[in-house]
Amino acid sequence: MVPLSVVIITFNEEKNIERCLESVIPIAEEVVVLDSFSTDRTLDICQKWGVKVEQHSFDGHIQQKNRALELATHDWVLSLDADEALSGALQTSIQHWKKQQHPIPAWMNRKTNYCGQWIHHSGWYPDRKLRLFNRHQARWGGQNPHDKIVLDPGIISTRIQGDLLHYSYYTVEEHLERARKYAQISAKAMKSNGKRLFWFQQYWNPIMKWIKCYLIRGGFRDGKAGWTICKIAALETYWKYAIALKS
Repeated sequence: MVPLSVVIITFNEEKNIERCLESVIPIAEEVVVLDSFSTDRTLDICQKWGVKVEQHSFDGHIQQKNRALELATHDWVLSLDADEALSGALQTSIQHWKKQQHPIPAWMNRKTNYCGQWIHHSGWYPDRKLRLFNRHQARWGGQNPHDKIVLDPGIISTRIQGDLLHYSYYTVEEHLERARKYAQISAKAMKSNGKRLFWFQQYWNPIMKWIKCYLIRGGFRDGKAGWTICKIAALETYWKYAIALKS
């Protein structure tokens, strides 16, 4: 049986963390939470479940998630956000995965709940995520805030059944607030990476983002929620380029 550490980063996640912990306790030999000095009940809930908690100031999604990996005791880890939880089918798949003699990193589909509705299109499903891996063979990379796991060259992976449930936004206002925040982070990352920008991208890229999200990826099939998701995706793109071009 492969011993597994679950690592989670948190900041003021009292709405989500208990659901996450309850879903991973059955499949984990260790649960590690790296908290960014929450001021709500997050730490109390973690203490209730008896998980290991460390704290460190937040300095970026990628940086914080890689820091959490270093706190794990076991080589194989399942890395989650606090607003994610394992479905029953995914719990079963991970239990089967742990019985392998020679495990390999595993992808899983992530399904998102938006304001109480499960989203099946809009570019949000199936949202394949590599979250089960050997921490000595992979690191978090990408560009903040859109991080991703990057495997070492030559490491093969597989896909397991079951959904990673993502409880993303409880209100549209919360979605708009986070979109503005992510636009600022993305703009800063583009500038720091020296990406060449053109004035027309501020207008053209949001249009293309909406077309891709709503028409090509079937956002219209998710009803009113799909329209809202695709509209905010286009807005975030507009804000990102507007901020980057002005800075």
